[in-house]
Amino acid sequence: MKKLIYIALLSVPLVTMGQTLDRTKAPAPAKAPVIQVANPVQFTLPNGLKVFVVKNTKLPRVTATLALDIDGFAEGDIAGVADMSGQLMKRGTATKSKAVLDEAVEFLGGNLSTSSQSASASSLKSNFPKLFELMAEVVLHPAFNSDELEKVRKQSLSGLESSKDDANAISGNVLKKLVYGATHPFGEMTTSATVKKVTVSDVKTFYAKYWKPNIGFLVFVGDIEPATAKLLAEKNFGSWQKGEAVAQNFPKPAVLNKPIVAIVDRPASVQSVVAIASTVEIGPGSPNVIPGSVMNNILGGGFSGRLFANLREKHGFTYGAYSSLNPNRQIGFFQAGASVRNEKTDSSIQELLSEINIIRNEKVGDTELSRMKNYLAGGFARSLENPATIANFALNVARYKLPADYYQNYLTNLAAVNSTKVQEVAKLILNPSQMYIVVVGNAKQIAKGLEKYGTVKYYDIEGNETAAPQEPKVTINFTPQALMDKVVQGYGGKEAIEKIKDLELKGTASLMGQNLDVAQTRVLPGNATMTMSMGGMVMSKQALVNGNYSVAQQGQEAPITPEVKESLEESTFIVPEMMYLQKGYQLKIVGAEKVEGKDAIDVEITTPSGKVSHRFYDAITYLLLKTSVTQEVPGRGSVTQQQFYKSYKNMEGLNVASEQVLDLGQIKLNINFTSIKLNQGLKATDLK
Repeated sequence: MKKLIYIALLSVPLVTMGQTLDRTKAPAPAKAPVIQVANPVQFTLPNGLKVFVVKNTKLPRVTATLALDIDGFAEGDIAGVADMSGQLMKRGTATKSKAVLDEAVEFLGGNLSTSSQSASASSLKSNFPKLFELMAEVVLHPAFNSDELEKVRKQSLSGLESSKDDANAISGNVLKKLVYGATHPFGEMTTSATVKKVTVSDVKTFYAKYWKPNIGFLVFVGDIEPATAKLLAEKNFGSWQKGEAVAQNFPKPAVLNKPIVAIVDRPASVQSVVAIASTVEIGPGSPNVIPGSVMNNILGGGFSGRLFANLREKHGFTYGAYSSLNPNRQIGFFQAGASVRNEKTDSSIQELLSEINIIRNEKVGDTELSRMKNYLAGGFARSLENPATIANFALNVARYKLPADYYQNYLTNLAAVNSTKVQEVAKLILNPSQMYIVVVGNAKQIAKGLEKYGTVKYYDIEGNETAAPQEPKVTINFTPQALMDKVVQGYGGKEAIEKIKDLELKGTASLMGQNLDVAQTRVLPGNATMTMSMGGMVMSKQALVNGNYSVAQQGQEAPITPEVKESLEESTFIVPEMMYLQKGYQLKIVGAEKVEGKDAIDVEITTPSGKVSHRFYDAITYLLLKTSVTQEVPGRGSVTQQQFYKSYKNMEGLNVASEQVLDLGQIKLNINFTSIKLNQGLKATDLK
């Protein structure tokens, strides 16, 4: 009976529903809800330190973060002192050495970190009071030990040295110096020279000047009662004396009336880093922040942004192109850019500017706008799952004097953004005529044609204006055969080279902070091995011994292709140039260029199998300075590998490069041979 009734109900025509529901149209969006954001418990200590407590008992952990209400630091000729001071704070206190402090933190199973304007501690709830006490000791009684300063200085200098080879780091430094100005706190550049000037006295002065409780915010997040947090704050930070805060009224950077194309010549670059940027008048909580976020995310906020779709998906110029918009109460910052193939630098700038102009001059479509607002709304909703978000909201409201209901009304204000408002904001803050276009790359390959985008100027890696790079002054009036003869002579001459029966080089290679042992051995005629190992474990090995070819990576044998055979055979020669014309290689002198400041002759080498590479020889000594080979890698496109040869040493009449640098773009392998031995009487059987 029930079944019959059920069937009867299914057979009833849905007349009423059919009259009211049109399935060809999407339902109208509901009104954006007002979010109920929990308010942290707040109180202020007598010394002015503002405290926020967000209780969350999901995990038995507590995190405390102390942050100073500071936008930036004017460091002058000791730029870097802020960062170095932040590092020094956790390297010992008045009563504890760094070793003792580190051991105490480790014993508690916690984490303790410091920076130029913050300190943070995190641990299990049971250990947190003791860890928080250590954090307070670090903040209030730092030792600022001179020995520790030297260690920090050494690390800073090492980092700066590495950044000299990082095109993205160079671009960021030069861009900010140009956009903000060299003397603006946001534009000051930390260099080796400024770091070397920092003294313990400078560090102490910096600390005394900026670290004040009355400009501090202390935030507790985790399994902690507000009353407990208050007791901990009063006990550990109540004695901190308030002081006069440094004024944070920075001068407004100069605004361009015509774009400037700033080229940083980096001849070793196989791709260029392009960045287009300007300051923007947009502060936290201003009416344009939310529409600006929508606009920027449509333009280049991620994989779905227009820049990504244009430069990567449509044209294949790059792996990714993005933009960012950063509000700041002093002065905001907009940037768009990508890392692109050298030959596509001009086209990439054109497409970046084109997309900026399109979003300024054309309204975005409803579908694109709706999709982006939904994405941002979803991200906002997900962020509320993290208790630290609640603390950050309260912190922002207090720090930037936002309306108390700013975040409660976020979704409502986001929903109100329409295409007209997006275009208005784009026109207001994106002005291509006021933007710097910074390009870091091989000027010889990228500079031509860029003058149509603005006034072209050249800068060094520290953002100092310099002259345009000079073309190599090389007179090439000889044949490839004659050049090879000069190269052989540069190595020491045919007679000296032929006296070498075996050659062994041993040293170390530095790769991303890791050290490898490197060994190259040649036993003439026709035998050679090269190994890289770490801790006694062989990571890679290439060998040609008694006619047997092998290449292995971490114990896995690689296939021996004709190209691999040629490479291994070439490695068995002390001076490969002696065999090029004998083995059917094709040589062509294609021009000249600068290699690390030296005039070099560019020779194109084509092997019998058809592999093409370039070798660059010093135009004066004819010694090899660089090799370069470009090949297609599935999924990555064209990849160029460069190897530099430096610090030649004369060993028994033979000139040998004691330093080599293998440049794979984002990865660099620096090899230093500390042992070079010749004619030890080695046999092929000695090669394992």
